[in-house]
Amino acid sequence: MAAPKERRTMPSVPPSPRPPADDQPGPAWFAYTASSDQIAWSKPLLDMLGQAPTQNEVSRRVLTRYVHRDDHAKALGAITQAWTSRVPVRTTVRLMRADGGWFDVDCRLEPVKSPDGTVRGIRGTVTDVSTRERERRELARLARRGETVQASLVDPDPATGLLTRARFVDEIDRAQRRGGGAILIIRVQPSRAADGDGLRPELGADLLHRAARVLEGVVQEGALLGRVGPSEIGLVLPGTSWPMARREAEVLVDALRSQTFVLPDSWLRANAWGGLVRFTPDAEAGSHEVLIDAEHAWRESRDGDRPLTLVAHPVPRRDRRGSYRTRVADALGTDRFTLYAQPILDLQSNAVTRHELLLRVLDESEGPQSPTQVLDTAERLDAVYDIDLWVVERAMQLAAEQPGQCLQINLSGRSVGDPRLTDEVERLISHYEVNPAQLTFEITETALIGNLSEARRFADRVRDLGCELALDDFGSGYASFRYLRIFPIDLVKIDGEYVVDLVDNPQDQVLVRALVQVCQAYGIHTVAEFVQDEPTLRLLRELGVDYVQGYLIGKPAPLPAGRLPSA
Repeated sequence: MAAPKERRTMPSVPPSPRPPADDQPGPAWFAYTASSDQIAWSKPLLDMLGQAPTQNEVSRRVLTRYVHRDDHAKALGAITQAWTSRVPVRTTVRLMRADGGWFDVDCRLEPVKSPDGTVRGIRGTVTDVSTRERERRELARLARRGETVQASLVDPDPATGLLTRARFVDEIDRAQRRGGGAILIIRVQPSRAADGDGLRPELGADLLHRAARVLEGVVQEGALLGRVGPSEIGLVLPGTSWPMARREAEVLVDALRSQTFVLPDSWLRANAWGGLVRFTPDAEAGSHEVLIDAEHAWRESRDGDRPLTLVAHPVPRRDRRGSYRTRVADALGTDRFTLYAQPILDLQSNAVTRHELLLRVLDESEGPQSPTQVLDTAERLDAVYDIDLWVVERAMQLAAEQPGQCLQINLSGRSVGDPRLTDEVERLISHYEVNPAQLTFEITETALIGNLSEARRFADRVRDLGCELALDDFGSGYASFRYLRIFPIDLVKIDGEYVVDLVDNPQDQVLVRALVQVCQAYGIHTVAEFVQDEPTLRLLRELGVDYVQGYLIGKPAPLPAGRLPSA
């Protein structure tokens, strides 16, 4: 039964409230006769629909108007089944009232037969079940929420089972608001491995996992452990006096130094250095600053060849910023940063047409590591601009050497809002004679942009030059859709959190489909991250995603001789 094209006029007087089904004078029913192609309906049903009782017969096309549009197919299917099977059929649908509202009904459809047994009509008995269906929908909604909402914000580090760095900082914040305390950061690395196994890539991760278990066994009650770096474990000691914190730190560092660690295929002893910092509620230093001071303290322990460095009072803000800028300059000057590249597949041509450049920090004991810890600290202390400029210049050199390659360059929010960056990008493009169309600058969606006006100026200028602009980690932060409106974005990278389990997660499929449709409406290309298998790739094609990247396409790899791998 197709919905009519004519538009129904609303009554000039709102209908009176529909009485509960139990109070209605007799059953609500309708009867359809095929020979006349008309429907007769009872006054109780007309009252339920909010219609004047004077009209007794209407066509079946008019009845369709009163079935909720999402239930049209369901209602038609039930009527067809009752007609062809010649037995009663029950269904539950939503009916529309004249005032625009709707209600749920159970409908029993009975075939009306002629003397010769042929079906000549349908009679339907209608019962209002809005209360029951409302309760059912609410239970279903709560079940969906229970399935889709993360049970806890405590997202453990997969390698150690400890708190992640972000959650660890949250716990410092909480402890600082409640009173004094201390935090301890311990750096753990192998001192000796059996059979010359010291260079095995998994060695550091295995050691850190074992070290976490040792610390869990000896920490005081109420202490919280977190992984704060590639080889660093942090400990929050809330409400602990300074003398007690010192004794606890000495015990923990000594426990790791004196322990023989038995790993899956080797045994070893560990070097451990600690940095202990006291904090108070009224101190100038916040949680991130206290963490930075503790990280600096363990480095002093290592450089001074002593187990533990104590910081009874957090470093003044100005001294901390200057110290970190010096460390960044030293790292840049001693080539402690390097670039990796990860391929991006164009789903239309099925060819790798782009590479994302990824910064790595060279750890003295474990090789290249994620820069998250370094960049987080540098951004908060306003020392990240030099790192970003280093990445941009090396990207320019690479683009000039390989003019056929398109590169995606990550920038921090603070650098995008720094007025110096626009002029530097323009200068470097001219200096290295780079085709700007090779370059796409990525802004992380969760980034803290220091100056939106300057960031918009940067975005407009690089696009005027011929570069593109991408929004990274789309969907993971608070400003996603706002950024689409205030920045001339060309490319959006859908956060991998919504892609990694896409095939088995209907909720993520709905979200990714919606994000793709929004971007298409805005004229923006989409990239899906964390693509690890063929079923996910096929589904992303169906959803209309333009590009994909992930381990299925290629892992991040060092640049051989400063060049990108051939597509």
